[in-house]
Amino acid sequence: MYTPAQVQALTPVRREIETRPPLPDPRDVFLCHAWDDRGGVARELHDLLVSLGVSVWFSEKDVLLGAPLLREIDKGLAKSRVGIVLVTPAFLSRIKGEGIADKELSALLARDLLVPIAHDTTFEALREVSPLLGSRSGLNTAEEPMADVAAKLAELVAP
Repeated sequence: MYTPAQVQALTPVRREIETRPPLPDPRDVFLCHAWDDRGGVARELHDLLVSLGVSVWFSEKDVLLGAPLLREIDKGLAKSRVGIVLVTPAFLSRIKGEGIADKELSALLARDLLVPIAHDTTFEALREVSPLLGSRSGLNTAEEPMADVAAKLAELVAP
């Protein structure tokens, strides 16, 4: 069940999703995460979303060995309807260092189709590192389990 604040925050994203034209090899979501989280919480969120019928662009699955990482990320961003940013302590330290996660974040911030998910951190900590992302309403695993967060995201992007 969505809270009134979540409904208010996510309604503009839903409207944009519903009116966008189809993309080639479309994905429902692009999962932006820190490299350090790829085998843990990012994989957990990916697997939960996939189990709910959401097509997810996830670097661990979509970038083939030997492929140019930045170019593949660029393609993934272009064909994804919504960006999910998994904000963790590792992510916060990565975007301070202006690595790949920072580049993904910059591309996602240029679009209004972005939902931050705070995990083991707070939106206050996020605002200290990225005021633009921290100003977006999102979901927080401190308030509800990851499975519930995934269910809300799946409902948000459902065709």
